[in-house]
Amino acid sequence: MRPRTAAPIRSVAIHVVLGVVLAFWMVPEAYMFSIAMRTPAHVFDSTLFTWPATFDNFVTVMRDNPLIIFFLNSLIITIATVVVVVAAASLFAFAVAILKLRGSLVLYATLLTTLMVPIASLVLPLAILLKQFGWINHYLGLIVPYSALGVPFAIVVLKAFMEDSPHELYEAARVDGCNAWQTYIFVTLPLVRPALVFVAIWQFIVSWNEFFLALIVMTQSEMKTLTIVPMQYSGLYMANPGALFAVLTLIALPLIILYIVVQRAFVRGLLAGAVKG
Repeated sequence: MRPRTAAPIRSVAIHVVLGVVLAFWMVPEAYMFSIAMRTPAHVFDSTLFTWPATFDNFVTVMRDNPLIIFFLNSLIITIATVVVVVAAASLFAFAVAILKLRGSLVLYATLLTTLMVPIASLVLPLAILLKQFGWINHYLGLIVPYSALGVPFAIVVLKAFMEDSPHELYEAARVDGCNAWQTYIFVTLPLVRPALVFVAIWQFIVSWNEFFLALIVMTQSEMKTLTIVPMQYSGLYMANPGALFAVLTLIALPLIILYIVVQRAFVRGLLAGAVKG
C-alpha cells in the first residue's frame, strides 16, 4: 500500500477507535441526562433513552431551591480558591525551583506529606477549627481549607515546569538588573502559563465538586453550595431519582462547558512538561 493511501486510512481508523471509546465514556453522562428527562413512570426503565421526555424534574428543582444563590455561592468560593491556589503555589514553586531559598526544600518535602492525608480524616478537626475562628456559614470557611488542600498538588506541578524551563532566561534577567519580583512576573509566569492554566482548571473542578466540607461548614440555607442540593432528593423516604439527576446535570453542566472552552489549554498544560528541552 502506498504511503499516501495508508496515511488517510490510518487517520480514519484512529478516529473510529477514538469515537468508540468516547461513546463508552459518554454513556454515564447520557444516562444521567436521560433520567433527568424522564417521567416518574419511566424513571426506573433499564433502557438508555425513554419517551416521552419532560423538563418537569428541572422545574421541580428550580421551584424547590434558590439555585441562583447556591450557584453564586459555589462560584464565589471556587473562583476565590483558584486565585489563592495559583498565586500561593506559583510563588512557593518559584522560591524552591528558581530562587532556591534556604530551607525551601524542607518546606516542600513537608507539604508533599499532606498529599497522603485523606480529606475524610480532616473533616472533624477542620470543623472544630473553623467554629473557633467563626467561619461556619462564611465563605472563608471553605475558601481557606480548599486552598490549603489544593496548594501542595499545585506546587508539585508548577515546580516541575519551572525546573524544566530554560534557566538561561533567568540568568539574562538577572544580568539585565531584574529583581526577584520582576523575574517572577515578567519571566517565570509567561514561561509556565500552560501549567498555570492546568492548575487553575484542575482546582476549579475539585473545588466545584467538593461535598464533605461544604455539608458541614455551610448549614444555613442561604450559604449552601450547589453540591449539597442533591441530598434532599435522595434517601429512603425522600427518593426522587428524576429530580436528583436533574440537579446532578445542573452541577455537571458548568464543568462540561468550561472544559469545552479551555480543552486545548488544559491538554497543552497537561503535556507541556512531558518532554524536556
